[in-house]
Order: sequence, then C-alpha cells, then structure tokens
Amino acid sequence: MATRAREIAPEVRELSNYVGGRFEATGSLFDDIMPVNGAPVARVHEADEALVDAAVEAARGAFEGAWRPLPVAERCALLHRVADGIEARFDEFLAAEVADTGKPAQVARQIDIPRGAANFRLFADLFKTAGTDCFEMDTPDGRGALNYSVREPHGVVGVIAPWNLPLLLLTWKVAPALASGNTVIAKPSEETPATATLLAEVMDAAGVPPGVFNLVHGFGPDSAGEWLSRHPGIDALTFTGESRTGAAIMRAAADTVKPLSFELGGKNAAVIFADADFEAAIEGTTRSVFANCGQVCLCSERVYVERPIFERFVEALKAQAEALVPADPWDEACTLGPLISAEHRAKVLGYYDLARDEGAEVVTGGGVRRFGDARDSGSYVEPTIWTGLDDSARAAREEIFGPVCHIAPFDAEDEAVARANDSDYGLATAVWTRDLSRAHRVARRIQAGICWVNCWFLRDLRTPFGGVKLSGIGREGGLHSLNFYAEQKNICVKL
Repeated sequence: MATRAREIAPEVRELSNYVGGRFEATGSLFDDIMPVNGAPVARVHEADEALVDAAVEAARGAFEGAWRPLPVAERCALLHRVADGIEARFDEFLAAEVADTGKPAQVARQIDIPRGAANFRLFADLFKTAGTDCFEMDTPDGRGALNYSVREPHGVVGVIAPWNLPLLLLTWKVAPALASGNTVIAKPSEETPATATLLAEVMDAAGVPPGVFNLVHGFGPDSAGEWLSRHPGIDALTFTGESRTGAAIMRAAADTVKPLSFELGGKNAAVIFADADFEAAIEGTTRSVFANCGQVCLCSERVYVERPIFERFVEALKAQAEALVPADPWDEACTLGPLISAEHRAKVLGYYDLARDEGAEVVTGGGVRRFGDARDSGSYVEPTIWTGLDDSARAAREEIFGPVCHIAPFDAEDEAVARANDSDYGLATAVWTRDLSRAHRVARRIQAGICWVNCWFLRDLRTPFGGVKLSGIGREGGLHSLNFYAEQKNICVKL
C-alpha cells in the first residue's frame, strides 16, 4: 500500500526547458496538476520569449552545423538510441504519463510508452529505405534526360503536442522530423509536460547533438505556443489539438507562409447496421466512446444504429458504460480515468447540462462521479449516453471530448450516410456490418480521413492519418510523414 500511495501522489519535482543541449530554468513557474486528485505533481519553468528565440537560434545552428551534414545511417542510429533510452527508463515514463493524465496504467503500459519508443525506430528505418521518383525522358536531340527527386529537410520544425496522448503524439511528430534531417523545437501541453521533459533527458543521454532537439514549456496565447507559431525562424509547424487552436496557429503563421500539418478535432460517427456482429459492435463502440475517458480525437460521439436493433443496442451500451471501473489508475481493474483538468471537466459538464436543456433523454450518467476519497478533488465525470436529440442540437454537433455519446436510430443506408456527413468535422468513422459490399460502399461515401470497418483504433503506422473539413489538413504516417517533414526536390540532368 505504501508503494501505491507513492505512485498516486509522486514527489513534486521541477521540470525545466531544454535549449541548445542545456536544461534551462526561468523565473516563472506553473503547477502541473494530477487529475486523479487535483494535487500538484510538478513545478514547471515557463519559457519566456527570449528563451524561445534562443531555442530557434540553437536549432538553426545545429541544423546547419551538426545535424543536416550527418550521414543518414548515423542520424538514424542515434534515433534508435533514443528508443533504447525510452525503454531503459520505461517505468519513469509510465509513472510520469499516469501522473499527468490519470489514465489507467495498464493502458499506458501497453500503448503509450511502447509507441513512444516504436515511433523513433519506425521512422529511422523508414527514412533509410524510402525511395523517391525517377523518370527518364526524351529530348529533341535524342540524348535524353534523367529526372530524379530527393528529400530536403525544411530546417527548424515547431512541434506543438496535445495532452491526451502526450508521449505517443509528441514522438509521432518529433521522430519523422528528426529522421528527415530537421531540428526540432517541441512544446508539450502545459497539462502534460513530464514525459516531454524525460524525452529531453533521453535525447541528452543518447548523444543527440545540442540544439537538435529543444523543449520549451508554456501555454498558447502570449506564451510559447504563440511565439513558436509566429516566429520567422520556424520553417514548418505541426500541431495536434482543438480546431479553434489550429485556426489561431494558422493565422499566426500566415505571414511566413510555412508548411503546416494539423490533426484537429472530431465529432465522429459510428454507424451500426442491423446485420452487424452485435457483440463485436458493442465491444468496439464501448471502446470508441469511452477510451481514455473519451479524450481521443478519434472517439465516437455520434452513434447511429439501424432501427431493428436500436433499443437492444442502447441497453447493451448502457450496461457497458455502467461497468467501467474508475479505480486507482495503478489498479489493473481500472478501466476509466478522469478528465485532464478541472477546467475541461467544467466544459464537459456544461455540455451535459446543455444536452438536457436541448431535450436529451439521459440513458445513463450525466453528472460527477463521487468516491468519498481524494479522487473527489480530481476531474472525474460519469460516462454518459443520450438519446432523443435532434441532429441540429449543439450537443450533437459540437466536439465535447469526454466520455459521452448520443445514440440515434436510422432506417436506411442513405439516411445513415447523410447524417454521418452532416458535420463540420471529418476525422474518423466506424462502420459495423457483415455485408462486405455495403462496408466498402459506405466507407467510400462517408466524409472522413479514416474509416474503420468492424473495428476501431486498429492502426498500421505506415498508413495516412488525418482528417477533412475542420478536422485538419495534411496527413501523417509512414511516407506521408516523411513527405511533410521534407520537401521533394526534382533534379533534371541532361544526358
């Protein structure tokens, strides 16, 4: 029990910035709060604008001096050493991830930390083997010409990462940026700064040259996020997070016309046909609604169920929601964590109230989870299911980012597709049916960057990842990442 208490409330430490190969403290600190119980787990040194400028200068110097000229094999070997370093400090990364997010340790142990290491290996190996185009062409003199392309790194890349999957999504961007020959300035969310700081320590210990990877802590407006976004020394910028924040970053970056990659919000639809494997659809939809307390951009907040199985589906999903276990995150029985912060909980609870005002029937949940212990000072809410809303209701159209969904019946395929597409977002969808022809047909018709059929969150890391409409611009994953982090230059040689 003593060990458990230490893990729930770890010793408060200070987290510094990392610029030019040095850990930098500042005069301004903010608290990193554990959402399980509202207690501080770290004091974080907020970067000022001068330190952001220094990070850009350090990254520029490293790009020209140490990193770009480094042979690809040596560069990629260093990234493998970074992966080794994450694995060597696995337990520290795990403890930091759980403290910052409150997510069940068994989830972070199986997904977040392994993926953090795997991202470096994947992109290091991919860059070494990725091919480019080569074309022969005729010329009037008959001698011909040869056209071939090479990948040229942008230079200094700004990486602004979110709080829901902090290590996984930070490394998903940092690894291909570095593999492609860029240097990086990373800004993690102010809610989850710990694993990013550990990553800086691993970079340092692995021998990554000073200035190649830099870390600045802070917030968005009038802080590190804004300063990076509008900095003329940043050559490309990538961001994962809320759509409104993406729009603000786009405005800030507009003057320098730099390449942007945005993976933004979603109000994702799941479509369940009456012929689906019912138990598989229930299990998959439970995950797609409630995983990470609904704080995944790919989660299903709109669930459309064909009418013959609608009532049965609602009752079955209700039972699954009520069976979720919000235990100590280090307890293997824990299947539900808290929301990330008190501020975010207030937002989600505001939508719970709004849905009632708009006429929703609350099938289950709709309030604050109470425990009678320290977790009552945390950011827990009840998993919630609604029915009865019109598709025009705000609660059915706006991204909530919590453990909640609205379930509605439909009568025909065309209706289901039209309602799924009636959204400002277009990130992901899940279609459940045994009819293979229908699966292909509906997957093509739904306006989303990712469509799962009879599954959810099944990812081959080489495939394109991204959304349409308000859900983002650009694609990440495999060669798609490399093609963002490096421009393809054509070279034409007259023979």
